Amino acid sequence: MDYWKMVHKSLNREPVREVDRYFVAMLKQLGIEKGKPFAPDARQKEILMDALLVGEAMAKANDHSKRLAKAHYRDGSHWEFATTSNWDSRAEFYQQLDGSAAWFYEAVTNDESMHGQETGWGQVYMAAYKDADGNWLDGAKNYTLHVPANPPAEVFWSMTLYDVSTRAIIQNTLKKADQSSRQKLQMNSDGSVDLYFGPRAPAGKESNWVQTMPDKAWFPYFRLYSPTQPFLDQSWVLPDIEKIDE
Repeated sequence: MDYWKMVHKSLNREPVREVDRYFVAMLKQLGIEKGKPFAPDARQKEILMDALLVGEAMAKANDHSKRLAKAHYRDGSHWEFATTSNWDSRAEFYQQLDGSAAWFYEAVTNDESMHGQETGWGQVYMAAYKDADGNWLDGAKNYTLHVPANPPAEVFWSMTLYDVSTRAIIQNTLKKADQSSRQKLQMNSDGSVDLYFGPRAPAGKESNWVQTMPDKAWFPYFRLYSPTQPFLDQSWVLPDIEKIDE
């Protein structure tokens, strides 16, 4: 019940703005009211705990299986843009609810500079939740990502792994959750690089590896800082993450 207690505490600590009044009315139906104690009975507690599970499932589905036009990277790709609403969440006549809910399920801030796929400057945030075969990424399995030569970023690119449950960077025994062009990676002869993710490092490729934990699902952000034209016109394409056969 800690979440609902926190909601009650926040409601009673903060002023109610005009824009919040309808939401405060919804909370009243849950027994959460300003100036009154929060004391749900056993039946109400059961309902509220079930609501947490359903709400989490809805939020995760909205985020990990986006049906939003702005999420689209290219046909057939499992990569998608993580920033799927406008930076201020405002459309002409409404707030972009689903896009905002998806982004803020994973993140804590939004800014115009984080929409480089539209602006051509700042950063690009790409997310993937499935491998090339359409299966959810699994911390118990091994994967590779081929980053083609000449990644279209003026500053740098990075690949960072996050825990599906917490949306924070993954915790592993190496205390390392990312690879990037700022690190000493083993490059291929054509300038491309192969990254590896899984519980075991591939022999001779340790420098290009991020350790995952077998009991933790994960997802990555592939970031481009100061994207260049080959990304915008898709003459440079990021392929899907491939599962490595055991």
